[in-house]
Amino acid sequence: MKSLSEIETTVKRASKAAGFSWGVSEEIAKGVRSLEFFSLPGIKHLNGYFKDREKKKFDELNIFSENNLANNNFFCPILLGVSFLDQVKSLENYQKINFSNVAYPILFLSFLTRSSEIIGQKIQIQIDQKEILLNLNVNIYSSYINTEFPKVAHKLEVKFIKNEDNFSEEDWKSLYKLSENTFVEETESLKKGAAGAGLTDND
Repeated sequence: MKSLSEIETTVKRASKAAGFSWGVSEEIAKGVRSLEFFSLPGIKHLNGYFKDREKKKFDELNIFSENNLANNNFFCPILLGVSFLDQVKSLENYQKINFSNVAYPILFLSFLTRSSEIIGQKIQIQIDQKEILLNLNVNIYSSYINTEFPKVAHKLEVKFIKNEDNFSEEDWKSLYKLSENTFVEETESLKKGAAGAGLTDND
């Protein structure tokens, strides 16, 4: 089994050989490493993308809006991801961002999961009819279990999820009230035994 370090190094060198700068190659390598860490087919789809890139043209996108449509071809998932990662601090002001025709969306996903970590918010992705939840680059929950990731996303939606508790205020109050049973009333002996409360000075 290949180590994550070996995967990252090889992907970085292969990306440079495919024509990307060392800086972009490093970003690709980090993303594919994350995908493989989460048992997603990053290497497989990167290989497919590199082969298609030799004979196909892909669109770039530098300025984002709420709805982004590729002009004549499919969006390049790498350049789209790099731009998204660079601008994510301002993009989180959008509640939702839509993309049409993204090639190899799983590669774009690798940039989105890192974006989630940067802004400290969950990001929900919908690729056609499938949903994916990115949680601060700590885990990826996907409904693609036992289903092959598509090579093309005709419709891809990115939604920023506000940080909220996953429980009601009532449940919290109930739990907190129970926890109060462990509180110990402070006594004179406890005060004397507390750290820094000694009567002698050793300095």
